[in-house]
Amino acid sequence: MLKDINSNTSSNDNNSSSNLIINNTNIYNISDASMLFKILVEIMQKLRSDDGCMWDKEQTHQSIKRNLLEEAYEAVESIEENNYENLKEEMGDILLQVVFHSQIAKENNKFNISDVIKTIIFKLIRRHPHVFGKTFVTSSKEVLANWEEIKKEERKQKQAKNHSIFSNIPNILPALHLAYEIQNRAARLDFDWENTDGVIDKINEEVLELNKAYNDSKDSLKIQDEIGDLLFSIVNLCRHLNIDAEQCLKKTCNKFIKRFDYMQEYSEKNNINFKNLSLKEKDKIWKLAKKRNHPHLQDKS
Repeated sequence: MLKDINSNTSSNDNNSSSNLIINNTNIYNISDASMLFKILVEIMQKLRSDDGCMWDKEQTHQSIKRNLLEEAYEAVESIEENNYENLKEEMGDILLQVVFHSQIAKENNKFNISDVIKTIIFKLIRRHPHVFGKTFVTSSKEVLANWEEIKKEERKQKQAKNHSIFSNIPNILPALHLAYEIQNRAARLDFDWENTDGVIDKINEEVLELNKAYNDSKDSLKIQDEIGDLLFSIVNLCRHLNIDAEQCLKKTCNKFIKRFDYMQEYSEKNNINFKNLSLKEKDKIWKLAKKRNHPHLQDKS
């Protein structure tokens, strides 16, 4: 292992990672990604060692599993904001989680970081026979169809009793994303609407069914089912239009926050007790908030 990242120590040096010396200046001068990755792995080994960090040593897969999810969301937020400086940092945080979990697994004799890297290398080669093999394709659609067939064979080997194309979709995914993944996999096997008009007709049908469930029975479970069907159809429409349903909803949420904040600011500036206003009076301020962002809107909007 590296005793000092400024030295010319061979990568085959077997000294303990506890001898690792960290020097920020020297790290900035290293451009070799493999060496930097080695340093990161050794830092994690050091943190988890007897003379490492108490907090890091106490962690388990369970205790830090949410960190992986949170870091991924923060990375996505950086992408949405087109903030490359933050994205660079968030990518590092995700990489840390990979190294952290791999070190914990190594200590429990399950796998190590080399196993993780080998697994993804083999998977990429196996799933791209048109690049690394002799399979011939002419379109991205064919690539995805082959990808799904290869994954289906992999599932057969892993789960003899469950060959479902949906079996490895994580249930922890946000519901909109989960719906998209389900629909997308079904579409790869040509179970899909032929055009967008069919999806819109389905949405209208679901709205009618929701109205019927609400007006006829007031059955909460039935209404839940119909709302779920409607949301599923809306996600399908987004997929057909190549629009991110999650992003659409998030954009609307942010829009609502901005308008509601304006309503409260407007009330404070005009010495109005917002909470005590009638709904009709609040709606008037809401329209002002809408026109503030969209001056072309009239009061009837």
